[in-house]
Amino acid sequence: MKIFLIGFMGSGKSYWGRKLSEKLTLPFFDLDEQIESNEGKKISQIFAEEGEEYFRLLEKDTLHIITESHDSFIMATGGGTPCYFNNIDFMNKTGLAVWINTPVDILHERLIKDKAHRPLIKNLDDVQLKSFIIKKFSDRKIYYEQAEMVVEENEKSLDKIVEKLFHA
Repeated sequence: MKIFLIGFMGSGKSYWGRKLSEKLTLPFFDLDEQIESNEGKKISQIFAEEGEEYFRLLEKDTLHIITESHDSFIMATGGGTPCYFNNIDFMNKTGLAVWINTPVDILHERLIKDKAHRPLIKNLDDVQLKSFIIKKFSDRKIYYEQAEMVVEENEKSLDKIVEKLFHA
């Protein structure tokens, strides 16, 4: 079983990925953490030094390497992962893509507190951040909607997610 958690930054992919990994006794991979480990640099540093295009190529390659070298896992992808290089198609073909769908107001609330660690939003004030989230979410939604399973905000409990996974 290969489960890819997709969704906007701040939606809880890493949090729920770790919880699911423990509950289902499957390995957990955070795609961003894997890239940082492989490169020996933070994502923000990769963005600053190499640019987003370079990062997106690393992301695709890391996604493919992990997927092809493991039979089962839970993976928290980056917010933009499904939107580049047909990654959403790859995830749907090789496993189960699960969209953690979090409302914009909740994303905004969470991301205000975490801007410094996120290269795409670190220089935005709170109003700019809200506009950024609305625009990016709108742009990415077409990819997120291609996931085979959606977890809505009111379904975010470990038991509900596990039940949905096995009764989808």
